[in-house]
Amino acid sequence: MNQAEQKKLDLLITGVGGQGAILASDIIGKAAVTAGLPIRAAETHGMAQRGGSVVNHIRVGNDYGSMIPKKGADLLLALEPMEAVRYLDLLKDGGVIIVNTQPIIPVAVTSGLTKYPEVSDILDFLSQKYIVKAFNADDVAFEAGNRFAMNVVMVGAVSIYLPISKEILLESVKALVPQKTIEVNLRAFEMGRQKVEES
Repeated sequence: MNQAEQKKLDLLITGVGGQGAILASDIIGKAAVTAGLPIRAAETHGMAQRGGSVVNHIRVGNDYGSMIPKKGADLLLALEPMEAVRYLDLLKDGGVIIVNTQPIIPVAVTSGLTKYPEVSDILDFLSQKYIVKAFNADDVAFEAGNRFAMNVVMVGAVSIYLPISKEILLESVKALVPQKTIEVNLRAFEMGRQKVEES
């Protein structure tokens, strides 16, 4: 792999409105700019109502458009298990999925219109074609000191695969999270990274 190819990466971040997918994207985007890497990003979401599906396309070192084509993504960072399934057609075969195993049960399920699959079944399904790294990022964030840091736990988890140094990513976290939550978020990042390093 030459230097240029190594710096090329297509990443999808998916989640549910209110989970912090946009902040996660912003952290990675800012870090890429700091690292001097060309980056294109796009958001498509039903954000207006919390609980709507959110997907962010992040293309590092890419000269093409900001939307990742079908089977184009190297990595899928899913802040919610069913959201990983929803955008699978954009991930290339053998791609990596990092998934938070904590489900967010949609209204259609709570009102009895449909069922939410078992998380273990979702993970089995994903593992058929993809490399899956799965853990409960909500629990890790809680352990780090604030369950709202789940998105930063997930940025830490995906950081191993990014062509951006950990130091630059941590600077980006410091710059973008609220001042009083910096310590918790740095801890959340490290704990998320560790989860993937161990797996």
